[in-house]
Amino acid sequence: MRIVVCLKQAVDVSQLKVDPASRQLLLASAPRKISDFDKNALEEAIKVKEKVPGSEIYTLTVTAEDAKTVLREALAMGADKAYVVNDVALKSVDTLGTARVLASVIGKIGDVDMVFCGETSLDSFSGLVGSRLAELLGLAQVSSVRKLNVEGDSVVAERTVEDSSEVIRAKLPVLVSVTREINQPRIPSLMMIMKASKKEIVNLTLADLGLSIDVLASKIHILEVSSPKSERKRIKITGDSVQEIAEKLAKALIQEGVVGR
Repeated sequence: MRIVVCLKQAVDVSQLKVDPASRQLLLASAPRKISDFDKNALEEAIKVKEKVPGSEIYTLTVTAEDAKTVLREALAMGADKAYVVNDVALKSVDTLGTARVLASVIGKIGDVDMVFCGETSLDSFSGLVGSRLAELLGLAQVSSVRKLNVEGDSVVAERTVEDSSEVIRAKLPVLVSVTREINQPRIPSLMMIMKASKKEIVNLTLADLGLSIDVLASKIHILEVSSPKSERKRIKITGDSVQEIAEKLAKALIQEGVVGR
């Protein structure tokens, strides 16, 4: 099988800082990593490869920044080859433009049996790239997958549907978007990290793909992203005994509407 995994280099939101004066997010200094959902997608692709001998995994990343660290991590986990479209013009691209770039590269790879995506990304949480990519490639799509098996020329997937679940069978080729519940991504060993340094990374630009930024440019313009202002009331509760302090605390919480009477 030939498997493609789409990986986004996302901001590590757990280490994101805010300018206290302007409330603007300090994105430039924030560390980057493989978006968590995409890492689950890669892990699931590796599991499929382990069950289907002779399979190959290609990762695909679209970015306007250097992504070598992310690409090497993916190769260390078990991917065989990495493709990256690195072009500064991609800063102005939205989910549809991203899907178009991904579709173009997958067309170059050719004869793909499975495409894996994360259900959404850590930073934007739009959850649109997978479905748009499936449409552009003309593939069947199974979304929100939390359990997957390959059976011959089909996949059988269990997916979440609000407060219930359903099992779907789809014939290959197929695009699968996974949830974080599907697996626990592996941590590469030292040997796997060393082997990754010898694996191929294919660097592409929009010009290499025959794509124009005029076609890919976003129709959505983000005016501002800021952190909400949050201030503490700094109320200090004192008393002569623990019981008195507890009673005052309970009254204060009721007055603030934090708890009911």
